[in-house]
Amino acid sequence: MPKAPSRRLAPIRQLLEVMAALRAPDGCPWDREQDHHSLRSHAVEEVYELMDAIEAGDDVEMAEELGDLLLQVVFHAQLARERGVFDFDAVCQHLVDKLIRRHPHVFGSVSVKDIDQVWANWESIKKAEKAGSKHERKSALDGVPRHLPALMRSQKLLKKASKAGLTAVPLKPKASDRKALATALFDLTAQCQAAGWSAEELLRAELQRRESAWRQEEQRQAARKTA
Repeated sequence: MPKAPSRRLAPIRQLLEVMAALRAPDGCPWDREQDHHSLRSHAVEEVYELMDAIEAGDDVEMAEELGDLLLQVVFHAQLARERGVFDFDAVCQHLVDKLIRRHPHVFGSVSVKDIDQVWANWESIKKAEKAGSKHERKSALDGVPRHLPALMRSQKLLKKASKAGLTAVPLKPKASDRKALATALFDLTAQCQAAGWSAEELLRAELQRRESAWRQEEQRQAARKTA
């Protein structure tokens, strides 16, 4: 039977040893059965639980949920280590290098005047990092996770499409419209439910149609520029 790690180790090293022990042949049957695919939804659930703790202002719960979220990172890193592709240290080093590289105004000589410029630099550096690789973002719409909830994904794609000139920027509502918009969103959801339809699936389908049209328009614009 695996032994508990020494308390003399740094907590993160104790955690890594515990995870390795759980995955060992004489470890936990449930942990032994998991793979990247079977774990994929757990990280999302932990994020939502963390959001609940943050909104509740519960520091004790927040610390626990952050630990549960960290467990997902450690679990995936252990699985990758067993496959010989990367490990937890590689994940940390990659993150350290990326943060330093994308903050030249902190770790370099670049000067920025505001947050907008920070974000512009971040996007420029990120685009250069991925250029020429299979992860290169050739479209202004790339980079939005497919599995985001439909409403969240709609907002992110709308923002990208507007910035790229692929769709008209809607008029900014007045502060007094906030309640009306919230009510309209709720009423639309209720109407979908009354009809036996999934509001999530309907919005996702509509977003797929809009995204396809935006990408076609993007290609037409690119063709006109090169003609």
